[in-house]
Amino acid sequence: MEVLKSSSFGDHLLTFEELDSTNKTAAELLSLSKADHGTVILANSQRDGRGQRGASWTSSAGQDITLSLILKPKALRADAQFALSKVTALAVSDTVRAYVNEEVRIKWPNDILIDRKKISGILIKNEIVGELVMASIIGVGLNVNNTHLDPDHVATSLALETGKKFDRMEVTRHLLDRFQHWWDKWNGAREEGLVSYSDRLWTRGRWVDMTLDGEPIKARTMDVDEHGKLIMEREDGTVAAYGLDRLRFAKR
Repeated sequence: MEVLKSSSFGDHLLTFEELDSTNKTAAELLSLSKADHGTVILANSQRDGRGQRGASWTSSAGQDITLSLILKPKALRADAQFALSKVTALAVSDTVRAYVNEEVRIKWPNDILIDRKKISGILIKNEIVGELVMASIIGVGLNVNNTHLDPDHVATSLALETGKKFDRMEVTRHLLDRFQHWWDKWNGAREEGLVSYSDRLWTRGRWVDMTLDGEPIKARTMDVDEHGKLIMEREDGTVAAYGLDRLRFAKR
């Protein structure tokens, strides 16, 4: 294990050659009270990375970024915890935008896309006590130099988009700097500081195929509320907010 100073967010960046998953290691450190707010765990290789809803997250050893950030928010209500997804998605999309010329969008709740191709996934685990989020582990996977992605995953990387190779530590530091930026914005103005999330939503204002309670519908994205529900307009003019338990984008 190597301990480096972060140029931006937090005090410590802990790097490991190989881990089962950075989120698992972060959880272990938290349980042992060995991780302060702002600690970052970075793995060169990850054996058992996870994405949303239990899906696996595949990265190539030494090619991509797999990291977890440990946060201890102050006075963050459990019913407003989606703010952490917004902060993270904005930071990652800023980072991708810094290296590519294509349009970068956030696919609700927090995948990062170039065109229709996924370049990053985010997985957040919160520890809730009573009505407050006491600690949060934010896992980020970002495809950087990998050029052998499974075509069935409709994925891409910085290298595939630009034809260039990147210094992963430089990209990591950029990501942490942008996370610090959006974290400070949220701490200063809460939801009002994160309005850019809505502006970057994939399919915002466009009619797309979705499923609601398992049934196909046509709808268009309008916004996301503070609880993380997607506000959609249906073809009959009905506007309502739905969570992932009911609403999904149709498979591509």
